[in-house]
Amino acid sequence: MKAIANPALHPAFRFSVHISPDATDEELAFARQLGVPCVYTWVRDDQRDLASLTTLRHKVEDAGLELYMVCNMTVAKNAAIHLALSERDDVIADYQAFVENLGRAGIGVTTFTWEPDRVWSSAPQESRGAVARHVDMDDLRQRPWTHGRAYSEDELWDNFAYFTERMMPVVEAAGVRMALHPNDPPAHEPVAGVPCLIRNVQAYRKAFSIADSRALGMEFCCGCWLEGGTNGFGDLLAGLREFVADDRVLIVHFRNVSAPLPRFTETFLDNGYMDMYEVMRTLVQTGYAGTVTLDHTPRFVERYAAGAGTGYAIGYMRALLERAVDELSA
Repeated sequence: MKAIANPALHPAFRFSVHISPDATDEELAFARQLGVPCVYTWVRDDQRDLASLTTLRHKVEDAGLELYMVCNMTVAKNAAIHLALSERDDVIADYQAFVENLGRAGIGVTTFTWEPDRVWSSAPQESRGAVARHVDMDDLRQRPWTHGRAYSEDELWDNFAYFTERMMPVVEAAGVRMALHPNDPPAHEPVAGVPCLIRNVQAYRKAFSIADSRALGMEFCCGCWLEGGTNGFGDLLAGLREFVADDRVLIVHFRNVSAPLPRFTETFLDNGYMDMYEVMRTLVQTGYAGTVTLDHTPRFVERYAAGAGTGYAIGYMRALLERAVDELSA
């Protein structure tokens, strides 16, 4: 970033990119070359122990970066927790141990979702000639129940309360914060027999009220906000202002889509229906202090697929940030 005329407008947030759980020196060097100070990852089950997490953090820090967030999909997206299946308490115990290890390893943020069935996509389509995720609710409506019956929204809220009652004291004691990701897609109707619980602003407010802990934050996914449109989350910029002011936003997923539900395709940042400059400008204005990451992106052709999507997006995001700072400091 070039010098900023008004130091008060220096962005408090930092860009972040994904690394593999066995990050190579080359991956970490790529992040440094992009000018990105933070990285995040999803570790395997055999890497949830304290020694593995500490080793990973040290490797990242030795490369001059910060390991901002670490997640484990087995505990963070587990139907046993969401649907109160027989192994729920065992999975929660595993999650508690993982969070305790994160705290001991000096890693302060992890993330989770309340979408147990992972039924989230239709056949891919294209965005500017690149393969991209696509969702068509006409398709998802045809999906069979994934757990033998339909579940009610009240059941899922009861299960959320059960989970947070047991997790929040552990998370607080560990000095960790948990970022709750919205349902993707944030459909108003159940998908494969399971309601999409975190599908609007009211659901986030209710989740924070139930948990009754500052340790619970959110992964503010611009893509999900845009997928929901006016019938879902509503005004993306107003949502950012509300939840940043409440110190709930720990991670921002910077993503654009072609249109709101009932069908959409994920796009490059510059060819969806949202002007992503307005998002970047709002992040600077609000003083948001977490990380901003690319999230999903259409896939470049194979020869360029490995780093081109990330490199293209980070370059675009840095340009948006410089423009926002210039405008706001004028």
